[in-house]
Amino acid sequence: MVKFEKEDFTKWEIFRNNPKSTISGKEFELVCDLHARYKKHTYYKPCTCSPKTIKQWIKDLNVIWDNGYKEN
Repeated sequence: MVKFEKEDFTKWEIFRNNPKSTISGKEFELVCDLHARYKKHTYYKPCTCSPKTIKQWIKDLNVIWDNGYKEN
């Protein structure tokens, strides 16, 4: 089971607690960074012309958030 590091868990919690229909450039980069690290793929920014990929990435990260964070 994949879990966030504590710092990333907190960042994602802040993101989740501010629901809206669009995300800022900084939030977009956060989604891209976290997804690349936790889903183990090369960092890239999907095309913003179609939100399908980024919406799926947000769902993927929400599943990881639901798993909690690693206790050190």
